[in-house]
Amino acid sequence: MRYEVEQKYRAADHDEITRRLQELGFQPAATVTQVDAYYAHPHRNFAETDEALRIRRVNNENFITYKGPKIDATTKTRREIELSIASGAEGAERCDEIWRALSFTLVREVTKTRQIYRVSQAKHEIEIAVDSVKNLGNFVELEIVIDEQSELDAAREAVAALAEELGLKDIERRSYLELLLDE
Repeated sequence: MRYEVEQKYRAADHDEITRRLQELGFQPAATVTQVDAYYAHPHRNFAETDEALRIRRVNNENFITYKGPKIDATTKTRREIELSIASGAEGAERCDEIWRALSFTLVREVTKTRQIYRVSQAKHEIEIAVDSVKNLGNFVELEIVIDEQSELDAAREAVAALAEELGLKDIERRSYLELLLDE
């Protein structure tokens, strides 16, 4: 079973975070625009079950992602299932058409520009995302994807250690979708 161990931080000053990453020797792997379309289940309230279902568009690629409920009280660790679908606008539109035919409804889109860094630390590949989210502001996400539940504690420790090294303190457990809906 695949797990995403993630921690998100508010980051008022992207330039400072970027400078700190470069001081530590990290180089950006990519800069992308992601558009996430989140859907509501016809008979299950994802806000109550702490789940999410989305279509993510990244450049010309599309992905369906299911995120299960968070499994601890401090990080955003959760089961994640992701699947590539047909590329281009038509691939995302076809998936949307299927879901609407099954009575799923579009809740909201989240658009962000993401500068991605990757680093190996404590036997884990950590993805660092420096995000600028439309209508929300700036954030930094630290994420490790693991396949074994026995690796959860070590992954959480690696994320916490890197956050400390970067001086990140303002933790935000809510998803971008939750933040936008709360406004």
